[in-house]
Amino acid sequence: MAEGAQRRAQAPWTAPTPTGPQLMLLNSMTRTKTVFVPNEGRKVTMYICGPTVYDHSHMGHARTYLGLDIIRRVLSDYFGYDVQHVMNITDIDDKIIQRGRQRHLLKEYLATVQNASAADVASDVIKALELFNVRFEKETDNDKRGMLEGIILKVNKSSKQLEEALKSKNENAIADAQKQLLADSSDVLMGWLDKEKGETIEDHAVFDSLSREFETEYFKDMTRLNVLPTDVLTRVSEYVPEIISYIERIIKNGYAYATKDGSVYFDTTAFTSNPKHFYAKLVPEAFADKDNLLKNMREGEGELSISADQLQMKKGETDFALWKASKKGEPWWVSPWGKGRPGWHIECSVMSNAICGNKLDIHAGGFDLRFPHHDNEIAQVEAHYDDPHWVNYFIHCGALRIQGLKMSKSLKNFITIRQALEDYSPRQLRILFLLHVWSDLLDYSKETMNLALHFETVTNEFFLLVKDLLRKSWKPDDSEGFQKFEEREKKLSEEFSELRANVHEALCDSIDTRTVMERLRKIVEIGNAYIVEKQKLEQPPNALLLRQLALYITKILRVFGVIPTSSEIGYPLSTDEDSTSKEETVMPYLNVLSEFREEVRKIAKANGVHDILKLSDKLRDEILPNLGVRLEDRGKETVIKLVDREALLKELEREKEVERKKQDEKREKELKKAAKDALKAIPPEEFFKQGEEAKKYLKWDEKGIPTHTADGEEVSKSLRKKLEKAWETQRKDHEDHSSKTNGKA
Repeated sequence: MAEGAQRRAQAPWTAPTPTGPQLMLLNSMTRTKTVFVPNEGRKVTMYICGPTVYDHSHMGHARTYLGLDIIRRVLSDYFGYDVQHVMNITDIDDKIIQRGRQRHLLKEYLATVQNASAADVASDVIKALELFNVRFEKETDNDKRGMLEGIILKVNKSSKQLEEALKSKNENAIADAQKQLLADSSDVLMGWLDKEKGETIEDHAVFDSLSREFETEYFKDMTRLNVLPTDVLTRVSEYVPEIISYIERIIKNGYAYATKDGSVYFDTTAFTSNPKHFYAKLVPEAFADKDNLLKNMREGEGELSISADQLQMKKGETDFALWKASKKGEPWWVSPWGKGRPGWHIECSVMSNAICGNKLDIHAGGFDLRFPHHDNEIAQVEAHYDDPHWVNYFIHCGALRIQGLKMSKSLKNFITIRQALEDYSPRQLRILFLLHVWSDLLDYSKETMNLALHFETVTNEFFLLVKDLLRKSWKPDDSEGFQKFEEREKKLSEEFSELRANVHEALCDSIDTRTVMERLRKIVEIGNAYIVEKQKLEQPPNALLLRQLALYITKILRVFGVIPTSSEIGYPLSTDEDSTSKEETVMPYLNVLSEFREEVRKIAKANGVHDILKLSDKLRDEILPNLGVRLEDRGKETVIKLVDREALLKELEREKEVERKKQDEKREKELKKAAKDALKAIPPEEFFKQGEEAKKYLKWDEKGIPTHTADGEEVSKSLRKKLEKAWETQRKDHEDHSSKTNGKA
């Protein structure tokens, strides 16, 4: 550098002002949408309240776990957060204990009763039914009463059938009726057997086998729904030592106490009296209705833990069990307070802390868990650490309704996940969930599923059409496929850009998938409109621009878990094959076949050879669909769509059914018209003297209007007026009919 020369400083730079939406989540802690800020950078700890595994997984479970799966995927795959997903399995619970015992005792009973007389079986059922009726009379919930009443009616019906069989003395009939009675009385017998022998069950395997069976079934159902596996799974039975230590710390901090039977209760009064704590943060209004409050608290405790003696041991009505003293017939673990087992609420507090530490970003579950379960969890953690802050964001999935009604066995609308998957595919169910905001009420019905099916069809047709255009006009290594952007392409690109911005805004708005799906449908709409416009002008559409639209829709649906990662554009042909490689393999052959068919059709049309045209249509309508191929004749060219064979055949069958229905309606309309015409052809003088009308009357006047009824009574004045009015109408119809008939002649 020359002497005296100065080094130039770097030019000043002005930082751009951040713009655009931030991710907001509907937070149950505030009941408002709040900006999402994790505790540590991009890491997000997310704890999910998992299922209590004592029965089949149902659509209510799907509502929660499929909905939360979508949120998890968006957080990680769209917003780029490093999500640690933790979920628990409740495998120690009053329901599991009761169901495990009852199922075990019923199995033993059925094995021993095989050689018993029908009279003995009937006697047992009568005893069991007496106990069941007591339960029915005490039940106050209308849904549960309806379910219990249905069981009672079924048992009574089977009992009468066995009575009739015994009277007939037909051994086969008696055996069949006895078998049916036992099958219909299973719920009734289980309660009776549990009361008689429940205390004799000591083997933990009785309870473990039940929970493991339904846990396995739950995960199989989740796999079929394409719900991502959790990163960490915690089972209550594996964390009993940690739970005991956790409770000891809460007692030490002055927020819990042991009772003389060996139970430990959380002291809500002591907790609330500390100014830095607040009980029932999520649902503070729960205390406004004391009767409902106590009902919810009792349900949270479980049926095996609400005896009068136990309730009297509590200091306060709203105190809840952290540790339950085990009675005979219940599993137990050794603790400082005696043999017992964990309460329901304590498990999630302990296990979430064990994996995620004392600060949690997101705690999630179903809407019905807000109180008392989640409120009690919050209280337990705050009492353990004596710190008033634990979870930043509580998110709760909305409830599920079946055709507008609460799902209930008494209403006979209880649908398991497996039953739902018999009618619809996992993809279709996921689309249904995406068409609703995760926090809103979701209605599962044929009507709402039709919306999901329509979305799937519309998007799939767009994907297939774009693929066909790409095959014909664009290859990655061929510059011929790149077309000039004219004004129409610029307009489409601008519309597409605006809709992508809308999608981002919707995802930032508490992951509003309903709006996103509407915008994706709009992208399909503008893409299809562009294709139609170009076809009318007989100009090739810009396939590369359409590819961008299809790729973007695929990308968002892939984020939502609707489309697997292996698919570049659109839905895979099926879930059990590499659809991309199949497409690459068979498409060259299908192109040749399509071109050959098109040439044959041209020759057949030119020469009037209709039989060849029929064969050509048969290839399109019957042969190729059985191979999963759909050909669509669009003007001068044929569009080839490689689709899932089973789905295509079902679609074609639906189309045939619609066409059959139209034809039936047309025929019915024609028959009705013919019947009306035949009626109009009758002269008014003969109208009341023919068919069924003639049987009603005995005498008529000179105009043919009835004067006496069939029993000889003279017609009343009011009836006479009606008959005259009908006669006048027939006269006009007959004259009109005659003029039209003569005119045609």
